[in-house]
Amino acid sequence: MGKFVMKPTANGGFKFDLKAGNGEIIASSQIYKSEASCKAGIESVRTNCAAAVEDQTVENFETLKHPKYEVYTDKAGEFRFRLKAKNGEIIATSEGYKAKASAMNGIASIGKNAPDAKVEVLEPQA
Repeated sequence: MGKFVMKPTANGGFKFDLKAGNGEIIASSQIYKSEASCKAGIESVRTNCAAAVEDQTVENFETLKHPKYEVYTDKAGEFRFRLKAKNGEIIATSEGYKAKASAMNGIASIGKNAPDAKVEVLEPQA
């Protein structure tokens, strides 16, 4: 079973990673200003994790309404995805993958893991 790992950042903010049962990071958040807003981001991932996929790697792709996953190619030529909430804000992003199928598996893993994932809050590093 997956889990959200929420941790403080060096600049006083908070971020989270969604990890699969094997400990691999599936997606990460932006840096939030407060613990409460970070927790709201986690809830937004749970709420929006069943969104449709907009494949921006193909010509003439169909633009979908939010919420949605956007699959795209980064400057290094790797495949990535981002999950956008109903308001269009990015709520989670992936690492780069060599194969598009791996990015698609990451999206499927969010749908499988996020709804029931527990939240683990790490303490600040001393």
